[in-house]
Amino acid sequence: MKKKDKIKVGISVGDLNGIGIEVVLKSFEDSRMLDFCTPVIFASSKVISHHKKVLNLNTSIHGIDNLKKIVPQKLNLLNVWKELIEVDLGKPSETSGKYALQSLNSATEALKNGDVDILVTAPIDKNNIQSEEFDFQGHTEFLEHNLDGEALMILCSGDLRVGLITGHIPIDKVAENISADLIRKKVSIMYKSLVEDFNISKPKIAVLGLNPHCGDQGVIGTEDDEIVRPTLEEIQKKGKLVYGPYAADSFFGNGNYKSFDGILAMYHDQGLTPFKTLSFGKGVNFTAGLDKIRTSPDHGTAFEIAGKGKAEFSSFKEAIFLGINLFKAREEYMSLIENKLEIQKEKKKQYSK
Repeated sequence: MKKKDKIKVGISVGDLNGIGIEVVLKSFEDSRMLDFCTPVIFASSKVISHHKKVLNLNTSIHGIDNLKKIVPQKLNLLNVWKELIEVDLGKPSETSGKYALQSLNSATEALKNGDVDILVTAPIDKNNIQSEEFDFQGHTEFLEHNLDGEALMILCSGDLRVGLITGHIPIDKVAENISADLIRKKVSIMYKSLVEDFNISKPKIAVLGLNPHCGDQGVIGTEDDEIVRPTLEEIQKKGKLVYGPYAADSFFGNGNYKSFDGILAMYHDQGLTPFKTLSFGKGVNFTAGLDKIRTSPDHGTAFEIAGKGKAEFSSFKEAIFLGINLFKAREEYMSLIENKLEIQKEKKKQYSK
């Protein structure tokens, strides 16, 4: 990508009967957003027109039938399907899930092929999107399957970054999934992302304990003493600034989280409940660890307000901006690495003479 080119942002619209299309359209009502990126929506002009009419939105759309026809300074719309489908805002359906997947598949393929630089996903309904083609707990697992790398969900808001050791699994499966290998892997992904995507040269990472009070020396569970603590000590010996386990009940309330560049929670609600309490409406979900950048807003489909014009779009805009910044940071990091390698090659040539 040439420096003068704006980053191409691919946008999947999520569930057609949720608030996804609304937050996308509202985000680009202000044409100044087009100064920062070239967006491409993967959907249908008929569906988008229906939402615009219902919501009384005037967001300008530029329809294209080919990704080679993307126009800068326009909100581009690639027609992924042409058939007329029923949109019933506020009511999840088999149809709304089917076409959410079509949008996601098309946008992901464009990302893989380099036709767009980053992917920003609007919320899907994890139930009605399920099919033979989509047998995943969510976007994170789907993208890990379709892209290169191993994924880590990181919720971001400013300097607050909360990742998850385990992701979308039932609470009764959490303890049995915690292992030294899994902790090592998730710490490694977060550490690498903080260095390469956030330009933090020596990141500090906190890991929360699994059990209340980190097990109270075995009184309330042994996993923290037998698995978590020894694994973190092993990682520390290799030079990484990784600390814990910390008792989760007080970690955020006492402000301890402010001392770290990244935090790893053991399970979904342990990390996301305090994160959303502190940052709801401003947070962004970033899928770290993959070879491509994907972000999304920190909210769901919100069927209860779909079609009423009440959806708040600030988190979606934050997802766009964070995606752009991450892409630039990663490109800068890779450029620095390439320059270092070139310098090393030149030095070797000089020594060999």
